[in-house]
Order: sequence, then structure tokens, then C-alpha cells
Amino acid sequence: MSEKLLILDFGSQFTQLIARCVREANIYCEIIPFNKPFTIDKSLKGIILSGSPFSVNDTNNPTVNIEDFIKHVPILGICYGAQLTAKTFGGKVDKSNKREYGRAALQIKQDDILFKQINNNSQVWMSHSDSISLLPKDFAVLATTENIPIAAFKKSTEDSKPLYGLQFHPEVYHSTEGKKIIKNFLVEVCGYQQDWTPASFVQETVTALQKQIGDAHVFMALSGGVDSTVAAMLISKAIGKKLHGIFVDNGVLRKNEFEQVLKTYQQLNLNVTGIDAKQIFYDALKGKTDPEQKRKIIGNLFIDVFQKEAQKINDAKFLGQGTIYPDVIESVSVHGPSATIKSHHNVGGLPEKMHLALVEPLRFLFKDEVRKVGLELNIPEELINRHPFPGPGLAIRILGEITAEKVKLLQDADAIYTQLLKSSGLYQQVWQAGTILLPVKSVGVMGDERTYEYTVALRAVTSVDGMTADWAHLPYDFLAQVSNEIINNVRGINRVVYDISSKPPATIEWE
Repeated sequence: MSEKLLILDFGSQFTQLIARCVREANIYCEIIPFNKPFTIDKSLKGIILSGSPFSVNDTNNPTVNIEDFIKHVPILGICYGAQLTAKTFGGKVDKSNKREYGRAALQIKQDDILFKQINNNSQVWMSHSDSISLLPKDFAVLATTENIPIAAFKKSTEDSKPLYGLQFHPEVYHSTEGKKIIKNFLVEVCGYQQDWTPASFVQETVTALQKQIGDAHVFMALSGGVDSTVAAMLISKAIGKKLHGIFVDNGVLRKNEFEQVLKTYQQLNLNVTGIDAKQIFYDALKGKTDPEQKRKIIGNLFIDVFQKEAQKINDAKFLGQGTIYPDVIESVSVHGPSATIKSHHNVGGLPEKMHLALVEPLRFLFKDEVRKVGLELNIPEELINRHPFPGPGLAIRILGEITAEKVKLLQDADAIYTQLLKSSGLYQQVWQAGTILLPVKSVGVMGDERTYEYTVALRAVTSVDGMTADWAHLPYDFLAQVSNEIINNVRGINRVVYDISSKPPATIEWE
């Protein structure tokens, strides 16, 4: 990367939002834990210190060497980062009389490029229980609010790079001009060129992949999803047919997905082999009802199928994966690695078993950035804009035992739901949608006959990243249409319900 910014993470719930603000300004950034060593080289032009659940007055509070950093690059401290800055240079931080939380009006007291084109009384968002009560020598107040006498400040001497602190959170939605403030820091203070674009990412990544892989071959499991497809395209662009993609039909894909995805891969000139392993998976899943057991069976079987195919190529030294940045951040969190990382994000165990090194060209991209890169690579929009789909597929949308008959029922019902979402213009308005086959039958009437058939639940949620989600308020007329189409066209289903649970407390998937 020609230019980058580092965000030192002290454990704030908003750290990823800071990164998204920086990326939206076409500037490359990375999040690293505050205690991870890093090198200050020519590419690094700025540092942002995140917020934190800790207090600067806690024993063993997280800290960094700000005095050394500002000899080299400008720094912006946000909330805890600002309080840590003030305390480091001899200021005072005290417990607030009351917790400052919510909207406030920013009153700008001094002209500064940080507030270029920012309106006075602009709304900002506070979330802190400590306040800076005394600024260090050579620091100046830039802005206040009604309750906070030091809402923004700057170190005003000429013996170092610029150093700013904000007591509020500019990265959150409720700070209406917060992104502008961050952009002013990046462009006006640090001097970033804003030249990190999908096109530049593709060019830089392909060059880096060629250097990393050399003449070796790469294996890769593809799922038909956005991440694995975009990753495969980048690797293919770097090494051509030395990428060996494997797409396994595990029997729990969406209707006609195996054939349609293979056709798309062929059009993209990807070297992908399709493996029809449906029956192997059905046999292994027979009689199994526990969700975690189903996941493990599918994961382990996939490794067996993949290894068998991979043995046909002797020159492979790398395993390609579509790992994206939220997965990476989660695994190096300030609070420690999460207890359970979803097994379908990575092909668990394969690199160790096959003695392969990893190639992860998307490991520093957010999901929306992956989509932009995919469009830059001319991957069809229909594939790029597909909803997320779980690695274990329909196996965790069929509650109870998996059978070929149940899979066909759910595939047919889900295909109707998806197609109607698309034809009604609702598909892109929801983040993820799917159909769940319930392990219950209920009585119904069709014509003059009584029926005793399955129930399906429709699920649709709105979300930004899947971490939280609200149920989608789909129109009643649309839901009625979906219900009628499923019941009239899928023999074996006579009842349709709609899930109106949000995450949390529910999850997006049912298992």
C-alpha cells in the first residue's frame, strides 16, 4: 500500500466504524490492538486512537507511547484516546458528575482545519463516564458543548506533528458531520491522497499475489458466494490456471445452484471442478438432528472430499480462502479471540492437514468493499449482490433430520420466495432472506380434502454487517402472495408463517 492509516484499538464497540469512515474516504487503514508492535514507515501518515470501555484512571489501563508517535505522524484521539492523550501530557481526567451519553451540540471556539466546513452547533454523539477537567500546557480548546468544557482540543506547539483529541464519537451515525471531521483530519491534517480505490486494490493485490505464490499452484474451495468468488478471481488474475477451484455439491445448496454457479465460473474463465457429493452427505446426515453435529458432519465430509480431489495435483503449496476483515478483527480483538469462530468462514483444519500456506487476498476488506472489487473484476451483479448464505447451507434451515425429500421441499419453497423478492423489487432492500422447514406438520384443507403437511417459516432481516439485525417489514400483500405461491406449487407444504424476531435476542438462522 502506498499510504495507510493505523487505528489503535482500545476495545471500543465503535472501532470498526472508524475504519469504515476512513475507507469511505478512499484511504487504506488497518485496525490493530493497542499493544501490538508496529513499524512507522513512509507509508504511515496518521494514527487514530479509538475509544474504550476502560477508564484512563483504572489500574493497568491500556496505554501507548503517544509522545513517540507524534514525532513522526499526526494523531487523532477519540473519546478514551483523547482522555489518554490529555493525561499522558500532564492534564487531568476525572469522573463526570453524570455519565455523558447521547446527542450534544458542538460549539466551535477556535478556527482550525479539523473543523473546515463544519457548522457551529453541529450535532455530535457523547458516550463516556470520564471527562477531561484540565488540559496540559501547550494544549488549546477547539470546541465545547453545553455540558463539556473540553469537547475538542489540539496540542498547539510546533515541536511535533499535529495532535488532536475529540471527547465525542465522530464515527457514529448520530454525529451528523462526524465523517467530515474525520476526513478533515485525514486530508487536511495528514495529507492523504485518497487514491485507494477498487481499481488500485486489484492492481496492487494481483502484483502481491504473483510475488507471494510464484510458480506454485493454489487449491481453493468455492461456495458460489461473493467472498470466495472475488478471492478466486484475484488469484486467477495473478496465476491463471494454476488456481484449482473445487465446488462441492453437498446436497444442501439452493435450487439449481450447483449448475448455475458452475456455469458462471465457466463464463469467468475460472479453473473450477464441480463435485457431485450429494449422496455421500445425505448418507452421513441420516438420523442426525443436533444442529452442531450436522455442521461438523458437513465440515468434516467437505474436508474429505476436498482432500481426495486435491491429491490429484502435486504442485500445490497454497490454499486460497475468502477470509474478510471482520473475521480477522474478531480473531485479534483487544478482548481476546472469540470463543467460537464460525467454522464455515474458513476451511477448518485443511491448511495444517495438507501442509499448505494460506492465500487470503480479501483479509483486509469489509463486505461492501469486496462487492465493489467484484464489480471492478466484472463479476455479474447477480452474484455480487446475492444475500449471505450459511456454509452448512439448507442443513441448518431444515430443523431436524436431513433427507433428500425435505431438501427438495425447501429448495422449491425457497426458490419461490427468492424469485418473488426479486420481481417485487424487495431483494436488495433486505440484507438476508431465507426459508426454514419446520419439523412439524399441521392440518389443512385443499379442495375437498384434508391435508397433513409441513410448515415453512419465511425469514428476512435488515442489517449492515449481520452482527445485529431487525426483521424486515415486508408488505402484507407480498407475504400473502408468497404464501399462496408456495402452498399452491409445493406439494407437501400447507402452511407458511413469517418470523418477526430481531437479532438479538434471536439469531438470523434458526440453528
